Amino acid sequence: MTSPLHRRATLLLGLGSLSACATPTRGPAVPRDQTARASVLGIPNARFFPGLGTGPITAEFNAAVERQHRVRNLPADAMLPTLDLLAVSGGGDDGAFGAGLLNGWTAEGTRPEFDLVTGVSTGGLTAPFAFLGPDYDAALRRVYTQVTLADIAIQRSLLNAVFNDGLADTTPLFRTISRELDQTMLDRIAEGYRQGRLLLIGTTDLDAQLPVIWNIGAIAASGHPGALELIRKILLASASIPGAFPPVLFDVMLDGVPHQELHVDGGAVAQAFLYPTAVTAARRARIARRLPVQPIRAWVIRNARLDSNWAATSRRTMSIAARAVETMIASSGFNDVNRIWLNAERDGVEYRLAFITPAFTVPYTTPFNPDYMRPLFDYGFDRARRGFDWARRPPFIE
Repeated sequence: MTSPLHRRATLLLGLGSLSACATPTRGPAVPRDQTARASVLGIPNARFFPGLGTGPITAEFNAAVERQHRVRNLPADAMLPTLDLLAVSGGGDDGAFGAGLLNGWTAEGTRPEFDLVTGVSTGGLTAPFAFLGPDYDAALRRVYTQVTLADIAIQRSLLNAVFNDGLADTTPLFRTISRELDQTMLDRIAEGYRQGRLLLIGTTDLDAQLPVIWNIGAIAASGHPGALELIRKILLASASIPGAFPPVLFDVMLDGVPHQELHVDGGAVAQAFLYPTAVTAARRARIARRLPVQPIRAWVIRNARLDSNWAATSRRTMSIAARAVETMIASSGFNDVNRIWLNAERDGVEYRLAFITPAFTVPYTTPFNPDYMRPLFDYGFDRARRGFDWARRPPFIE
């Protein structure tokens, strides 16, 4: 059976149809060593570059905890109730698994309100719905059971792709995102942020070769008239598979001079993330001194299988390259769930992992095909509705 990862790798290397040729242009890139100083909409905490220092994002986490204390009318030194953190990984149309799981979890009755939701790629598209809770379950179901390839991309000819910025045009995906992410949803995200909850989406800055963590709640709460459009572009960028889909251009300002950044799928760096290690430094210090710490649960939804997917690879350039890309994506995803687990073990955080098991056997044929995505949604839904069997550690860890 051809895997979804293999299909996406092939899409990356050989998508084709008809379109007019055009050479894309862009504004000047942010100069070397100035990345962290570039501003988007003038919002100081709109995003973070953890590869350039974790001070700003650590301060954002601390500020969120302070807001939670104020909302709950608790003293600053009081311990909060259990914090629930959710990471939703990339995985393309396998995101139907996570969507079904969240819907089924609601039906089962124990789904918590998440204090932190992070997302990458398809996980970035899921994350706002997960952040807002059961009220948006129906919309999440619609996105992952009714969307087709025509709602995602317009294929380009191979010749056009060579002279353009991707093998497909993602205007349909931007329209889909814009239809779902409206002003009401933006206002709800802003309210969650003001309550001390965080919604973070990952992209990759190609110029700087750095991961970017976008602070969606802060952008929504900024009141800037361009906030809604910016967040839509962030979701598009997070899901823009390099080469297959065009990168997303972000207009930024540096010392009053306009520049542009080129962003692609956050999965180019990591398939999933939760929090930087610096955020939990004080917690580790308390653990070392055997002092009580706040209960934290880390929930990780890996929208993919974690077992190896054997397949005979033909001795052809395209087949070998596609298989290699598939292997790299799968290995990256497996390494990410291991990394999050190791960090959770170190920080005294309860770890829970969900992923697609070999029990799901519906064959994969074409990208974003409802005949595949609906059964996968139902598979995730049914497992969660009867009480999901969350793994307490990644598979194959002794």
